[in-house]
Formats: sequence, structure tokens, C-alpha cells
Amino acid sequence: MLKQALMAAAAFTALMAGAAQAEDLKEFRIGILGGENEADRMRNFQCMVDKLPEVLGVEKVSLFPASDYDGVVQGLLGGTLDYAELGASAYAKVYLEDPEAVDPILTTVQTDGSTGYHSVMVAREDSGIRTLEDLKGKKLGFADPDSTSGYLVPAVTLPQAIGSTIDDYFSETGFGGGHENLVLEVVKGTFDAGTTWASGVGDFSEGYTSGNLHKMVEKGILDMDDLVEIWKSPLIPNGPIVVRTSMNEDMKETFKTFMMELPESDPECFSAIQGGDFTGYTEVTPAFYQPIIDARRSQIGS
Repeated sequence: MLKQALMAAAAFTALMAGAAQAEDLKEFRIGILGGENEADRMRNFQCMVDKLPEVLGVEKVSLFPASDYDGVVQGLLGGTLDYAELGASAYAKVYLEDPEAVDPILTTVQTDGSTGYHSVMVAREDSGIRTLEDLKGKKLGFADPDSTSGYLVPAVTLPQAIGSTIDDYFSETGFGGGHENLVLEVVKGTFDAGTTWASGVGDFSEGYTSGNLHKMVEKGILDMDDLVEIWKSPLIPNGPIVVRTSMNEDMKETFKTFMMELPESDPECFSAIQGGDFTGYTEVTPAFYQPIIDARRSQIGS
């Protein structure tokens, strides 16, 4: 009886493993963070839709562009997404809610060899604002509550720079609804200044080599002559490429290899999904993001 029970359990386990693998082989689901025009995001990831079915042996690849960061975070926590490219704070949110939900596998490498970027605060060039002191009593905009550069890092580091709490120093704070829209709101005058992300490498006049400003310049919706940089954060770890932890291991490794080779196998696709001048990817583990996890736990709690 015991032998039969063990054999039945083993058969059930094998059946479930086979079912999980079959599920993996049916559809690959990509979550895309909010922060820029949806049509642009869909177009940038179309090359993944075209390439991955053959690479992974799936029937189709589906894109799920969220209106904000939290939409992708919840999809990953719920197991309804297989892959996403997150900011470090969004990954920290996933990790703090369920450390086993996703595996961070890769991050991007900047043209100077670094694996980090910066939060950059910008204001209108004609505003007369040039320093943090000039911003006292004015309106500050953040990009998204789950953005590392657009909220978490400024919230943690600005108080020391201004010698005050953010609420006491600024007359008002708010969120722009993503990085692209935040910068547009600064240009329109809704906020006196706002925080977004940039590599910090290269020229400010070109939006640096990568980041939100660079992407907006490339799309022709931003003239950097209209902005000035007020403040730049310390280096922030580049956000991770994450995959669903419960994904079939063979598929996980195949996908990781595909991504590692993408900068050389298809530079245009690599540039489209990363939105800037990066040299490639490097492997990461949760330990790489521990400072951001700790900062988020301290500042936000989850």
C-alpha cells in the first residue's frame, strides 16, 4: 500500500511538472512598465514578440503594458507575467512582498562600464531656478511612487541635501504619472521641478547617453535647451531583468542566454527595449539590490 501511494505521488508530481512545462511552452507574457506613451512601449518590444516564440518554443508572446509601475509589480506577484524589466525600487517592492516571486537575472551596463544611473532633478531653463535653494517653497514633482529615481532615492537623499524634510521645504509635491509625463508637466509649468532618471554619462544637452531624457530627445518631444539640471543623486543600481521564479528552468536559461547575446545578435532590438546607449548585460542576484530593498523598507515599508 505504501509503495503504491509513493508511486502515485511520484506520478502526480511528474504530471504537475509536465503541466507546468506545458504552460510555459504555450505563452510567454511580458510586463512593460508605465512611464511613456503606450504605443511607443509596444513598438519597442515588438522585436521580442517576433523573436521569442522560436527561441523559447512557445506558441505566442504577449505584451502587457501597465499604466503605472504597480500594474507590472502585481502581475509578477500574481504569477501572470513571465518577464519584466524593473527599476530597483519596483523590484524591491516585489521582493518585500514575496522574495520567491521573481529571480533577478541580468542588468544593463553603461557605456562607462558602470551598472548604475542617477536620479536627476530638472527645471525649466527660463524659470530662474538653478539650485535646490532656489526651489524652497516651490512645487516638486515625482515620477511614480514605485520608481527608484523618480521617488525613492530623492525621498531618501534630498532631506540631507536641503537640510529639511521634503514636506516642510517644498510648498507642494505630487506625482506626474510616469517619467515622460513628469518631464512634460515640468515643461508646462505644473511643477517647478521634477525628478527623472538618466545615465549621468555624456552630455546633459543630449539627455545623457540613456534614460528618460535621452528617450524623449530621440522621440523629438523634448528640447534639452528648455531644461536645466538642479540636482543629481548618488549612483543607483540599474534595475533588473526579472523572470518568474516558477518558470521551467530550461526556459529560464534559454531566455537568459538569448538576452545576453541580444546586444550582438540584434543591436536594434537591444537598443529599442533598453532605450539608450548601453553596451550589454551583466548577471545580478538579489544581493545587488539589498541597499535599495533596505531603503524602501525604511522609507515606504513595502
